[in-house]
Amino acid sequence: MSVTAVLHSEWIKIRSVRASIGSLLAVFAATLAITLIVFATVGRAEAEGSEDPVFGAFYAINFAQIAAIAFGATAVSSEYTGGALRISLLAVPRRGLFYAAKTAIVATAALAVGLATAFATFFAGQAFLGKYAIGLGEPGALRACIGGGIYLALMALFATGLTFLLRSAVAVLSLLIPFILIVSFVVGGIAEGASAYLPDRAGQQVLHQDPAGGLGPWTGLAVTALWAAAALMAGCWAIHRRDA
Repeated sequence: MSVTAVLHSEWIKIRSVRASIGSLLAVFAATLAITLIVFATVGRAEAEGSEDPVFGAFYAINFAQIAAIAFGATAVSSEYTGGALRISLLAVPRRGLFYAAKTAIVATAALAVGLATAFATFFAGQAFLGKYAIGLGEPGALRACIGGGIYLALMALFATGLTFLLRSAVAVLSLLIPFILIVSFVVGGIAEGASAYLPDRAGQQVLHQDPAGGLGPWTGLAVTALWAAAALMAGCWAIHRRDA
């Protein structure tokens, strides 16, 4: 099969699996819904005393990253259901091509939806803030919108690589969601310096108007990219070394 044909087949798979397309749509829909609810109720009160209005605009990204992780995991785990991976590898015997195509489609879809989510979240939230509203001209706002979309794509790829390694979306979600929601904050309270290099904390530096600590906005995003790259390398090893 040609590269174009493999890419097309992988896109069809993602569109055909309800869990995958549902998780991808949830990145946008759930984030926007949470933004509308929060900013319509307590948005002005929070904005009045906020020292970082840019970061405050992306509160709902905390929920979007969970959906992005779920998308990356379910996009791969469907291959391990009912022996689907054997069929995929019969159609595309070159495992490197199959892996690259799967990863590329996940990355492209997650980046497109992530960017749309970040910009929509920003504008939707500011619509409720009246005199406290900021625009893309605010220092760091445009960078946060673009970086937020990239961050969501990287978290999806992080989950993609781990799912190829562990062969289970349940295992990956059971590992990453508690890690992000609980462990990251616990480590942050114990070892503040070390916690800055965790994938979620490092990547979210790009959402701050004036990031604190040793990592800058793009440096922090690069740290998250290294986590994603390490997971993808582990997944690539797994797909080449293990039987389908």
